[in-house]
Amino acid sequence: HYNTLINVNDFLDASIEKVIHTLVEAFILVFLVVFLFLQDFRSTLIPAISVPVAIVGTFFFLNLFGFTINLLTLFALVLAIGIVVDDAIVVVEAVHAKLDHGYKSAKKATVDAMEDITGAIISITLVMSAVFIPVSFIQGSSGVFYKQFGLTLAIAIILSAINALTLSPALCALLLKPHAPDHGKPKGYLQRFYTAFNTSFDLMTNRYKRSVSFLARKQWLAGLGILAFLGILIWTMNTTPKGFVPNEDMGTIMSDISLPPATSQERTREVIEQIDSIVHTVPEVKNSLRIVGRSMISGSGSSYGMVISRLLPWDERKRDVKAIIGELFAKTASIKGAKIIFFAPPTIQGFGTSGGFEFQLQDKTGGDINKFSTTANDFLAALSKRPEVQFASTSFNPNFPQYQIDVNVATVKQAGLSVGDVLSVLQGYYGGVYASNFNKFGKQYRVMYQADAQYRANEQTLNGIYVRNARGEMAPISNFITLKKVYGPQAISRFNLFTSIAVTGSPNAGFSSGDALKAVQEEAAIHLPPGYGYEFSGLSREEMAGGNQTIFIFLLCVIFVYFLLCAQYESYILPLAVLVSLPIGLAGVFIFDKIFGVDNNIYTQITLIMLVGLLAKNAILIVEYAVDRRRKGMSIVSAAISGATARLRPILMTSFAFILGLLPLMLSTGVGAAGNKSIGTGAVGGMLIGTIFGIFVIPALFIVFQSLQERVSNKSPFEEGYSERGSIEFPEVDTRQQ
Repeated sequence: HYNTLINVNDFLDASIEKVIHTLVEAFILVFLVVFLFLQDFRSTLIPAISVPVAIVGTFFFLNLFGFTINLLTLFALVLAIGIVVDDAIVVVEAVHAKLDHGYKSAKKATVDAMEDITGAIISITLVMSAVFIPVSFIQGSSGVFYKQFGLTLAIAIILSAINALTLSPALCALLLKPHAPDHGKPKGYLQRFYTAFNTSFDLMTNRYKRSVSFLARKQWLAGLGILAFLGILIWTMNTTPKGFVPNEDMGTIMSDISLPPATSQERTREVIEQIDSIVHTVPEVKNSLRIVGRSMISGSGSSYGMVISRLLPWDERKRDVKAIIGELFAKTASIKGAKIIFFAPPTIQGFGTSGGFEFQLQDKTGGDINKFSTTANDFLAALSKRPEVQFASTSFNPNFPQYQIDVNVATVKQAGLSVGDVLSVLQGYYGGVYASNFNKFGKQYRVMYQADAQYRANEQTLNGIYVRNARGEMAPISNFITLKKVYGPQAISRFNLFTSIAVTGSPNAGFSSGDALKAVQEEAAIHLPPGYGYEFSGLSREEMAGGNQTIFIFLLCVIFVYFLLCAQYESYILPLAVLVSLPIGLAGVFIFDKIFGVDNNIYTQITLIMLVGLLAKNAILIVEYAVDRRRKGMSIVSAAISGATARLRPILMTSFAFILGLLPLMLSTGVGAAGNKSIGTGAVGGMLIGTIFGIFVIPALFIVFQSLQERVSNKSPFEEGYSERGSIEFPEVDTRQQ
């Protein structure tokens, strides 16, 4: 009988199962939102069909690119559910608008509607997929996150656009019917609800139209609002705690236990058994393993040990691993003479042993090891007083009792020996030597030789060890060496060729790893004297490296979008009407992150890049419509108001479909909750705030930049056969009631 204490697959399997459930929940919520707005099962079926079409197609390309079904690709698919319905919703809404205006043929309505919106769909798709092109250039471990997540989402978006240009129009022509004369009249409780909803929506649309008209006259207010959100974005971006990846509850707690140097193995075993008994008083602990003589951080030695605790499955406990670790620290604080730390394993395997932070102190002077140890201890004492740091410790100790071997070189030479001959004999008897290999049972085994324990137990055993001299005589090795009792470290490590001391720590509750790393930098500037330095290692090194390139990648994404829109509108000025509104939604990401206590980690940064495309989509819908009306002779102000009111319904429908599709991630609990919340919270906040405020400022931005474009351009803004005709009224508001 055996129990598995550490198995990363348990976490992955449980997380993937959780995300699959979230996938289903998101699809149901998106379906309900679309049904609420379209109020017709046939119409709702068309966007619903686009979801499996896009997702199944995405799996084909994932296999083609060699990607696996993992948390990153599944996260992308959850987000894709709310995104891929967008294009289909725009198609269905446009066809319904034609039917509302008297079309008697669904096919004719579809053909005419597609003429109006094909350009917008292509533009939206190019922009939303283009933001993920630069992420494929990110190097290192950050690049793996961006690449798999971004490319998965880009594939789904491109497939949804192909679907919207081919399958969705065909389904509209087949499934939709011309509206009957009694269309919209109450027939029952459900129809009464639809009528009330549509009446309320029409009232809201009229109020929205008046608000847009007001901002069209007071354009400086829109500019002031954008500047306010830009200020909020800068402030929240700098004050939100930073991290690399969320520290997930992996279902296991590790520990590092070290006693004073030269502590016997028996005494170490007693302490570890005491700690193990305390661990089992925690109700969430299922199994544990005691190990004496070795630990994850300190290494090997009689004074070291560890206890590995396996927790109950995530759905069988209410507390997460952070709360349990806090309880274990409190319960073991009374144990004297032992340094005990508890920590969770890292979320990403292969980057160190703990999920906190790691760095290497370096002695660049090549000086005395005891002075280096004193400097390190003073620095760690100051660092541990910081509120951001739960603990910061090292296993380095220069006080291990040792023997210094002094070789009498003159005597060795007289005997016809070399210093190497003497030391190799000592190595063989006391340290052990890897001598050879042998094959047996189809496997290769090492041959190691070393004196039995009783023949190397004390200093007197040297009298029984001999070395052969040049004449073939055996001479006692004690004739050539003397022993001196000294104290020193058990091992000396180097990092970047400098003598180093490894430090492991963990951020305090309420602080992120980024806060802890900043505290390390600040304390190092104060307490490390000249000639001493530090380098981050493990996951902390990846966090510092990843943060530096994210800003450039984000700017590159915005530039990609700008040039695409320049090509679309044949203007270098008009795309600014789309891009200048982005700070509103991006500020919403950090506002929600601060409210709900989410770090600015790699998932948040991926969300920011995704929202550049999503928020630009809303602006493109308004600007594209307004540009078309301007070309047909409408005044700039009337074109902006017309575009805003005509596109209000599809914008709200697609945005709220996306937001409700992400609510299961935002409200996630249990396994994988940290990653789920990191993606869901920022995306919901950015889309909600970006949509609510963006729909008011985008028309005003269109007026500003379209006017500027026409002043600097020699080209007429009107199509052939059209001219400025004042405030010509076009059908603006979809007032249908079903």
